[in-house]
Amino acid sequence: MTEPQAGAAAPVSTAAALPTSCDVLVVGGGINGAGIARDLAGRGLKVLLAERDDLARHTSSSSTKLIHGGLRYLEYYEFNLVRKALAERELLLKSAPHIMWPLRFVMPHDPSMRPVWMIRAGLFLYDHLARREWLPGSSTVNLRQHPTGTPLKPGFQRGFVYSDGWVDDARLVVLNALDAQARGATVLTRCTVLAAQRQGSGWQATLQPEGAAPQQVQARALVNAAGPWAGEFLRDRARQASARSLRLVKGSHIVVPKMFEHDHAYIFQNPDRRIIFAIPYEGAFTLIGTTDVEIQGDPGSAQIDGDETAYLCEQASRYFAKPVRPADVVWSYAGVRPLLDDDSGDAAAVTRDYLLEFDGEAAGGSAPLLTVWGGKITTFRKLAEEAADELVRRLGGPAGSQRAWTRQALLPGGDLSAWIGAAQRPDADIARFIAALAQRHPQLPAAVRARWARAYGSRVSLLLADGAAPGAEVAPGLFECELRYLHAHEWARCADDVLWRRSKLGLHLSAPQREAVAQWWALNHPSTPTQPAPAPRQETSWN
Repeated sequence: MTEPQAGAAAPVSTAAALPTSCDVLVVGGGINGAGIARDLAGRGLKVLLAERDDLARHTSSSSTKLIHGGLRYLEYYEFNLVRKALAERELLLKSAPHIMWPLRFVMPHDPSMRPVWMIRAGLFLYDHLARREWLPGSSTVNLRQHPTGTPLKPGFQRGFVYSDGWVDDARLVVLNALDAQARGATVLTRCTVLAAQRQGSGWQATLQPEGAAPQQVQARALVNAAGPWAGEFLRDRARQASARSLRLVKGSHIVVPKMFEHDHAYIFQNPDRRIIFAIPYEGAFTLIGTTDVEIQGDPGSAQIDGDETAYLCEQASRYFAKPVRPADVVWSYAGVRPLLDDDSGDAAAVTRDYLLEFDGEAAGGSAPLLTVWGGKITTFRKLAEEAADELVRRLGGPAGSQRAWTRQALLPGGDLSAWIGAAQRPDADIARFIAALAQRHPQLPAAVRARWARAYGSRVSLLLADGAAPGAEVAPGLFECELRYLHAHEWARCADDVLWRRSKLGLHLSAPQREAVAQWWALNHPSTPTQPAPAPRQETSWN
C-alpha cells in the first residue's frame, strides 16, 4: 500500500482550527498516541490528537532507538512479547526505509556470564519465533579475525551475531502524526487536555491550546495514551479509577566519540545480569545505554545522574580496549519508560508488554475510555491496530472501518517508487534513493543529501519544491528551506524541536551555531516559543 498524497498539508496549530467534536480524542503525542490516531483516521473516524508539548517530547525520543524483539526478554520467559516484536521488525523496516534500517549486533562471549549453550539456545529461538523474509539469522564469529573484534579487549575471542533494526524514534512519531493528518485527523501540539468527563453517551473535554483560551470538545470516545502520565491523567483529569498502575523506570544513555569504525552494534553482558548496547550513532559517535532505575515523582524532571554515567562507562570499559570515561561523554539523555506493574522485584525484569484497558462503564459501548498501559516502540503498530479494532467495534464507523490496514502500509516518505521504481529490499532501496537524489540535486552537499534522504525520504521534494534554492545556510548543513518546511509541515515550533527531535543536528553544532538557529527562529516565527523548558536529556555541558 502506498502512502496518501495529502501529506503536504500544513499542521493544525491554532485554537481557531480546533474542532468542536470528534469521534475519538487521543491524549498524548508519543508513539502510541500517534499510532492509534493514524490507524483510526485511516479507518474513516474523525480523530483529534492533543499533545501538551512537542510530539515525542519525552519517552518516545529518549529510547535506545531499536526495532528489536528483545533478546534478553527470553530469560524472563516473555515468549509472547518477543514473538510479537519479532513479527513486527520487517514490517516496520519496509514501511519507512528512510528512518529505519537493519542492524547487526555482536555479543562478545564472556565465559563468566551466560554459557555458550544458553546463548545458542536463545539465538535459535530468536531466529525462529517469528518468520524472517530477508533479515539474516544468527551466526558465530572469531573476534580475533572479524573487524568487530578490533576495538575489544584481546581476551574476547568468540562472538555471536544476530539481526535487529535501528529507528529514528522521534521521527517515527512525527511520521505517524503526518499520516494521521493526511487521512483526516487533527493533530494539535502545545495543547493540554485540562479535564474530561462523561456527558451522556460521550465525553466533554476542556482543551487549553498554548496562548489561547480553553475550548470545549465533544468526543464519542477518549484514549489515554499519556505514557508516564497515564495514571495521573486517568485519576486527575478524567476522574476515573483503575486497578492498574505503572512503574516508572528511567533509562539513561550516554554519547561518546566514535569507539569503532565498522557498522555493527554491540550487546554487552554485565555482571548484574543486565545488558547494555553500544551502537553507531550519527556518524561520529557511539551511543551507550541503557540503565533501569525506578523513579518516583514527575517523569518530566528525570535526568541521568552521576552513578548512571559511571555505571555505563564501567560496563562498556569491561569490553572496549580503550576505556570509556565520564569525561568522554559529549551528550546524555534520560527517558522514563511507563512499564505495566507486574509485581516484579527487579526493575529490569518488569514486562515491556502492553495492556489496553477499557473501563467497565463503557462495556456497553457508551462513551468508551481506553487507557494504554506500557508498551515499546517495536510493537506500537500492533498496539494501535488492536486499540483501533476494539474502538471501532464499540463505536461503529464508516463502511470498511472494521478492516485493519496498517500492516502493509507505508509511512510518509517511505514510498520511494517515483525515484527508484519498484521496491526491493529496504536497505538496498534507500541506497538507490540516495543515488537518485544526488543525480537530481547535485548542487546540494553530499552530507546534506544523505541526511535529508534519511530524514524525509520521498518527502524531500517538499523541501525543494519546483527546484527552489535551499536558501541561506543558517548553521552548517541546515538551510532555510528545511526550517521553513519543518515549521509549515511538521509542527516544529522552536529551535529545540528541530535540533533535538526532528533531527540530531544539535549534537553536531557548537553553542554559537545552535544559537544562530534560535535567532533565526525568533526572527522568522516570533509568535512561537524560542526557549522551551530544557529537555531532561540536554543537561550535559558542551565544549
